Amino acid sequence: MIWKLLKQHVSVSQLTGFFLANLCGMVIVLLSVQFYSDVLPAFTAGDSFLKKDYIIVSKRVSTLGSAVGQNTGFTEAEVSDLKTQPFTERVGEFRPAQFKVSAGMGLEGMQLSTAMFFESVPDGFVDVNLDGWHFEPGMQEIPIVIPRNYLNLYNFGFAQSRNMPQISEGMMGMMPLDIRLSGRGQVSRMQGRIVGFSDRLNTILVPESFLEWANSQYGEGVKEEPSRLILEVKNPADDRIAKYFKDKGYETETAKLDAGKTTWFLKVIVGIVLSVGLLISVLSFYLLMLSIYLLLQKNTTKLENLLLIGYSPAKVAAPYQGLTATLNAFVFILALVAVVLVRNAYLDRLTQLFPSLEAGSVWPACVAGAVLFVIVSLLNIFAIRKKIDKIWYRR
Repeated sequence: MIWKLLKQHVSVSQLTGFFLANLCGMVIVLLSVQFYSDVLPAFTAGDSFLKKDYIIVSKRVSTLGSAVGQNTGFTEAEVSDLKTQPFTERVGEFRPAQFKVSAGMGLEGMQLSTAMFFESVPDGFVDVNLDGWHFEPGMQEIPIVIPRNYLNLYNFGFAQSRNMPQISEGMMGMMPLDIRLSGRGQVSRMQGRIVGFSDRLNTILVPESFLEWANSQYGEGVKEEPSRLILEVKNPADDRIAKYFKDKGYETETAKLDAGKTTWFLKVIVGIVLSVGLLISVLSFYLLMLSIYLLLQKNTTKLENLLLIGYSPAKVAAPYQGLTATLNAFVFILALVAVVLVRNAYLDRLTQLFPSLEAGSVWPACVAGAVLFVIVSLLNIFAIRKKIDKIWYRR
């Protein structure tokens, strides 16, 4: 009987309007979540061309300070203060080698050798694939990361001026390095292997585990104050960063502040689109509730009679609740289908732009859609039951 009342007075145009509006809003929300999940690895992965914004921080070196031996290291209090700043996400410390390092490499019958240095940073700040970034005492091979501009200087400067062959990144990774470590009266030789090229860190990096072991073997083994820090910031456009550095007398590569703005703008744009989708969903929710309330208002007298002859408020509300839940379920399913179709279209373009990008799953859209479906359906069910209860108590 209740279903007959519902069918007699249901407005197809109103429900169609709700359905389309809700579908549009949910598609925008799910597509925003899925697109952000798919494209984010291209911006933030270890070997991506765009990363989170990292700033190399050091203290200013003055002429007078150099003459009197001014300490340019960061104390624990200064590092802790930097970590507590509102713009800071995390802070890493550069650790230098406390021993002498030289490296040799054979190239077309020529033996090249040079003095060099090692530094380390926490693994989370290294912008290369970390699969080969590992060292344990007893190993004879040292993983090394060098700045990409070092290779460019050799290829386009040194090699051309000396009529020497240029070296690709792949070739450089296959060439073994003869590493000589010396300190505390000890000398040893190990093999070095270049496992990656960094665009972020302008230094010769080795794993922290290796540097700790080597410093204890060939150096003093005493932890020194770091002379440089690497800082990950939340918002590269935050003007408090420049003000803080100026007040403290810190120096940084200011160009680095611009590198992370692309990722920041991506988040802002996705957030705006997501907000628009949620706004449309909220408006469609109110449209549906208005339609249901109009139906209940038309049938108020008949619903009161049904309640008087023994139907419980739960049974009277069930058809209306079932109608809203069914509509929401169809919206959820069709929205997922639309997201999958659109995703298949843009993934082809993404893989062309980023060949190393691995396509993820549609779970982000599924989870977001399920959460939105449950929340909207529960709100609909609660509002309908509350309206029926008012009719029952008002009788």
